[in-house]
Amino acid sequence: MDQENDTTLNLKSRTFRCVLIVSMTGFLSGFDSIVISGINLSVRQLWVTSDWFHGTFIVSIALWGAVVGALIGGYPTERWGRKAALLLTGALFVLSSLGTALSVSPYMFSFFRFMGGLAAGIGAIAAPTYIAEVSNAEDRGKLGILFQFNLVGGILMAYISNYALAGLGGINDWRLMAGATGVIALLYSLLAVGIPESPRWPVRSGPGLEQYERPQGAGLFSGKYAKVLLITLLMAFFNQFSGISFVLFYGPQILTQAGLGTSQSLLGGVSIGLVNLLATGVGMYFIDRVGRRQLMFAGSIGYILSLSMIALGFYAGWSAWFVLTFMLLFIVSHAIGQGAVIWVFIAEVFPNKVRAFGQAWGSGMLNVFAGLTTLLGTVLIHQVPGWIIFAGFASLMVLQLLFVTLLMPETKGVSLEALESRFS
Repeated sequence: MDQENDTTLNLKSRTFRCVLIVSMTGFLSGFDSIVISGINLSVRQLWVTSDWFHGTFIVSIALWGAVVGALIGGYPTERWGRKAALLLTGALFVLSSLGTALSVSPYMFSFFRFMGGLAAGIGAIAAPTYIAEVSNAEDRGKLGILFQFNLVGGILMAYISNYALAGLGGINDWRLMAGATGVIALLYSLLAVGIPESPRWPVRSGPGLEQYERPQGAGLFSGKYAKVLLITLLMAFFNQFSGISFVLFYGPQILTQAGLGTSQSLLGGVSIGLVNLLATGVGMYFIDRVGRRQLMFAGSIGYILSLSMIALGFYAGWSAWFVLTFMLLFIVSHAIGQGAVIWVFIAEVFPNKVRAFGQAWGSGMLNVFAGLTTLLGTVLIHQVPGWIIFAGFASLMVLQLLFVTLLMPETKGVSLEALESRFS
């Protein structure tokens, strides 16, 4: 019995180490997406780009790269294997960081930022898929949320890195900021070489091939997967139309409009990042204890309350600290609800033979909606009163509450094989 327990503990320990390494792709994605915040003003002054070019390419091109990466990421993940796709992710991040740091024109800069987005998109397919497949049913939730925890941690560390590197390289300090991603990506790549392939990725050659089902990307859109496609589409839609990307990208500007000074608004932005990280840890603790559906239910209630109070604060002209307080509650609601659940849930509900393609569908839609809300945000924040924006988000979260109540299934503690039977 003791030997059996030791074997189980050793297996769990090895699994945790592998998951910890793989979840670093989330850290890289978060870090790379936010590092632009310390770079964009310097490169704009260097290359004197237009507002349109700067917004569409310099700032946003990585996000659209992530959309493309998410849409195509199912192919390498299924055809070459989860590990190969994860190694590809690391290599693309290294090349993107190096190329961005050495850029001599805005076009070269945009090309390599797009490459970083591709890496983030592919990693968002391969990493959650790998984590779901190597984890047992009891621990799959908290192991799966490590991807989101690392993503949030990467966002916070990017702010800290930009602050620490500012001024160190003079007018070229932005190159140091861009290169920081490459250092982390190289470390990740070296560690990822040592992880095993997912046991659920079928062998593509050799004796016995006939016993394996080949991945069926086109089959994903057959009628038998219609319900799970709809559920994951709605999950992605509500995730972004909660306003989370709008708040994360424009948080300091929102607080300035509410009445805070510039330095106080920047400090408020840091507090948003820190609270996001801590609340994600809370979601990690509870996801396998209370379940995905219950966390989504609690997050929906928190969304409605916090967004409604932010709207009221803007409408009534109340203190900016009132607005910040409920923005932080909004971040907590997201972190313990949608933020904690979405990557775990999407990786769970698709059958093995279409899992990577299903992950690509869910992640692709998430990135498309993120791109839309970010682009809309540039118009909304300048032309629409704050109370209307947040009242609109609150109204959509009432629909999310109905979605959770009526459509979303619970997946806590259910094996992937049992889930496959349920959703096929």
